[in-house]
Parts: sequence; C-alpha cells; structure tokens
Amino acid sequence: MRFSTRAASVAASVVVLGSIAGPALAAQNHATAKKITVTASEFKFKLSTKTVATPGAVTFTVVNKGALPHDFKIAGKKTPLIKPGKSAKLTVTLKKGKIKYLCTVAGHAAAGMKGVLTVK
Repeated sequence: MRFSTRAASVAASVVVLGSIAGPALAAQNHATAKKITVTASEFKFKLSTKTVATPGAVTFTVVNKGALPHDFKIAGKKTPLIKPGKSAKLTVTLKKGKIKYLCTVAGHAAAGMKGVLTVK
C-alpha cells in the first residue's frame, strides 16, 4: 500500500511539473523566434536569423552601424530613414514563404542591401 501511494504522489508531481514547464518552454521559444536584429552598414544587411519558425508578428530592430542613412523594408512596411548610430523598430505580420527585404534609399539595394527571409 505504501508503494502505490508513493507512486501516485510521484506521478502527480510529474504531471504538475509537465503542465507548468511545457507552456513556459513553448512561450520562451515562441518569443525568441519572433524578434530579429538587423544590422545595416554600407552596403549590406546582417540579420540575427534568416529563418522564422512560424508565420505571425515579427519585430525587427534595425541598427545603423554605417556612415550613411538607411531604411529597412519588408512585407510592404518600412522603417523611417535611420541615421548613422541610430536604430528603429518595425513590427510586421509575415506569412509562410520567402519574404524579400531591402533598403529603399536610391542605389542601396542595387549595391547589395537586400535579401530574403524564410518563414516556415
């Protein structure tokens, strides 16, 4: 009788821990995948990741480490012109697929400030 009580207690503890830890871990992974840092310089973008795990809202923090003003356009939305040493945030809702991004300053995309983000 004592063994079955102990086994039931252990089983209950595992269920409680699983119900608490599971959603917390899922939320952590979800939040991590939805924020991307974009570093702009002459004439390129460097993204902290080029893949988003699921469609939905993504917040881009664009940091201009270059000597010229730049912007960042993706999915029909763009940041204001970002001066050197400054940053801007842009939140967009992305659908599954390959999403193009670029700098809209004349000549910058042609010089290399463009790329593709994959949303799985």
